[in-house]
Amino acid sequence: MTDTDHSLLRATEIIRRAKAEKAQRPSIAGFFDEATNTVTYVVHDPATCEAAIIDSVLDFQAASGRTSNGSADLVVEYVRKHDLTVTWILETHAHADHISAAPYLQERLGGKLGIGRDIIRVQEVFGKLFNAGTDFERDGSQFDQLFDDGDCISIGSIEGIALHVPGHTPADMAFIFGDAAFVGDTVFMPDFGTARADFPGGDAGELYRSIRRLLSLPNETRLFLCHDYKAPGRDEYAWETTVKQQREENVHVRDGVTEEEFVAMRTGRDKELPMPKLIMPSVQVNIRGGRLPEPEENGVSYIKIPVNAV
Repeated sequence: MTDTDHSLLRATEIIRRAKAEKAQRPSIAGFFDEATNTVTYVVHDPATCEAAIIDSVLDFQAASGRTSNGSADLVVEYVRKHDLTVTWILETHAHADHISAAPYLQERLGGKLGIGRDIIRVQEVFGKLFNAGTDFERDGSQFDQLFDDGDCISIGSIEGIALHVPGHTPADMAFIFGDAAFVGDTVFMPDFGTARADFPGGDAGELYRSIRRLLSLPNETRLFLCHDYKAPGRDEYAWETTVKQQREENVHVRDGVTEEEFVAMRTGRDKELPMPKLIMPSVQVNIRGGRLPEPEENGVSYIKIPVNAV
């Protein structure tokens, strides 16, 4: 953290105020999708019942190309059961491991769809890869809100802030509401480590700096993770930790690990990782705000697979 990191200072103020004032602490429900190891969150203000949905999942069968809404319907059921008003539907980044259910949820529950402004960079790269053509706008217009680092965001009376945390992809954002930070694909549970940084636009050094920035938040900050894969020796899925726990225990980026050490580890590890099973459909849809490519003349949408191009 530098003396000029005003966004982080503001985030720290929000977190400390939430610790001191119970009314500034959000209620959080996590919905784990084991098929993609993804957690969707519904975050709401108990006082006003305003809510945000973070990193939703559309069920997708790669072999058949069929979509379904079972995971998203659990979120809809929860929101309606608790009489919540959805203000935001947020994406921490353009996911490569699952398709977003944002349009489905927005149609049923309302709310603005938001993502980091650097989604435009991701659209440029993958628009070319998928030969999306001139009809595909590469300006982020598929989303209602493009967030910059330090932008204020709230749900009801609970204050929040968006922090740009690139490295996994250029567009990664962490969203903080009260004392809770939703950090997307930056860190995982301490016994599993950190996210990969070898996608187009990814950078291991940048990821390290983003993580260390997050870990300069107050120790008691609750961190909510986008994924869990059950590290060896652990039998249960988990997706909540704290800054303190990460600084003391994260196997990749705990206190004392230098950027040089991290980059060497992350680069070597990433070379051995297979591509995510759903990367082609996921990215192709998610850069469109979760919308399928426009149907062709027969009324069917098609997912492209670029051959020998990646």
